[in-house]
Amino acid sequence: MGSAQQSSELLCFTEQGSGPPLLLVHGLMVSGEMFEPVVKHFAAHHRVIVPDLRGHGRSRGLPPPYTAAQLAADLSLLLDHLGIDSTAVLGYSQGGAIAQQLVLDDPSRCDRLVLSCTYAFNMATTREKVEGHLVPLLVRLLGMKGMARFVVSQGTKDLGKERADWLAGLMADQDRKLMLAAWRQTMAFDSRHRLTEIDCPTLIVAGSNDQAVPIHHAKMLHDGITGAQLVIVEGADHALIWAHTEEFVQVTDTFIDA
Repeated sequence: MGSAQQSSELLCFTEQGSGPPLLLVHGLMVSGEMFEPVVKHFAAHHRVIVPDLRGHGRSRGLPPPYTAAQLAADLSLLLDHLGIDSTAVLGYSQGGAIAQQLVLDDPSRCDRLVLSCTYAFNMATTREKVEGHLVPLLVRLLGMKGMARFVVSQGTKDLGKERADWLAGLMADQDRKLMLAAWRQTMAFDSRHRLTEIDCPTLIVAGSNDQAVPIHHAKMLHDGITGAQLVIVEGADHALIWAHTEEFVQVTDTFIDA
């Protein structure tokens, strides 16, 4: 996935390709490696930057906090380091929350925003609140390996065995204590009252069958962000990027290159 770099202060990241920059922001309990199926495609026309967020993957050595504000500040610091004033940003799942925070805290950084399978507030329903409090219990009970198998079997039923095993391996490789701390910050994220401040062109991509981040979250983002486009991929669940890769890159390309 290109060369990997890290300093004592910077996120570990990879970059590949050349052209207009594109920053890919991964979700919770994985790493930048989640974008492996799409990086080469995007790198054909873009300078693709893929960091591991603080506490995740090869950036697990960076200490707390794991708040959205801190993770967004890390991204700004990385873009400074790379000499990038403004970039297209694609955030997936919890990465979409961090992407929103980046745009809200540093608006000039983002010229186009793609929010995929993500939310403004992930504790919006009673079910989500219950699940939010169950996750730490399951992580403690099952460990990361057991939790990974459980999440993949329940939330990504579109995946074949090889890809499902790959995803479970990404999750199992994360540090249990760090993921518990990161999960608490995920529950605390709430951008609902600030969505109207996002004024860069925005695309929202959602799976019609996503149980991890149900479709009402995409509609909330669409209603809140002025002029946002909404694309719903029929039949897709939270594994949209891996199970419907061709459709995912097509709608993203059309928007970013518009």
